[in-house]
Amino acid sequence: MRELEQLPIPLLTWYRENARVLPWRSDPTPYHVWVSEIMLQQTRVAAVLDYYRRFLAELPTVADLAACPEDRLMKLWQGLGYYSRARNLQKAARQIMEKHGGVFPGCYEDIRALAGVGDYTAGAISSIAFGIPVPAVDGNVLRVVSRVTGDRRDITRPETKNAVRQALLDTMPRDVPGDYNQALMELGATVCLPNGAPLCGRCPAADLCAARREGITAELPVKAPKKARRVEERTVYLIFRQGRVALRRRPARGLLAGLWEYPNEPAHWPCPVAGETAFGGVGKHIFTHIEWHMTAYLVRGESETLPEGWVWADRAALAGRYALPNAFQCFSHLVEERL
Repeated sequence: MRELEQLPIPLLTWYRENARVLPWRSDPTPYHVWVSEIMLQQTRVAAVLDYYRRFLAELPTVADLAACPEDRLMKLWQGLGYYSRARNLQKAARQIMEKHGGVFPGCYEDIRALAGVGDYTAGAISSIAFGIPVPAVDGNVLRVVSRVTGDRRDITRPETKNAVRQALLDTMPRDVPGDYNQALMELGATVCLPNGAPLCGRCPAADLCAARREGITAELPVKAPKKARRVEERTVYLIFRQGRVALRRRPARGLLAGLWEYPNEPAHWPCPVAGETAFGGVGKHIFTHIEWHMTAYLVRGESETLPEGWVWADRAALAGRYALPNAFQCFSHLVEERL
């Protein structure tokens, strides 16, 4: 991959002139870089910024994260989705407290051993926070490398990712590995865009790029088609009583584990709380492998008693205590109108 040998100088020059100003770049401590990288998994930078600031304001250290009550942690994460990321963050924070005396580990192997940390995240933290010359290969980087080198291998295959990782390791500048990794990510996020629409006129690698030279940018990177999502029809009950709405906690394992939700079940599920019922509307939410098609009903709760594991929540409790997943956001206006 001779193109990668020529890439560092133009790419780093471009990055230093065009990099977005981001809080974790301005203060790249290991904790800050780690939290930002976990939040940024499958989430846009713009969506993460406010969450990142609120999270660090309340949990400024590894020790604070390790000691945070789970419900509060879930509330801080509410809206970011993929809640297992937050649980793994806390699990890893507790590993750091127990195995490393509360000090973030400074070698790649120890970072890679933390809960929820894979090759990419370990590479990002190691290079950005500690200056260790190791690649950080995410989807943006795979796209950039595939186009610059004209590589037609399937980027979803482990052997392709390993080959790209090795090629970057062989060619990355040893003195600024963190800047180089961030420059590759930044190029993929802002210029070498997905879906066949790269902004080649703004790219520092345009003169090196094999895909541009051969007119195949729209064909790269090569990715195997995704499997079709399973569709589930679900009935959702919005149960109200005296300015409150009924919530129940989801099971500790599985999809949206441990979060609070409006009671719902697949298909035509009879309401477990007697009361007058009216049609509330329909909504849809897409997970990675499942698509929920939901029909909501408005229910007037006639009894203060709820099944075990359920609670009544008023407006203040919804805002400050109970973490509800984005899956039910399509019905939030129905709830707000009645609280």
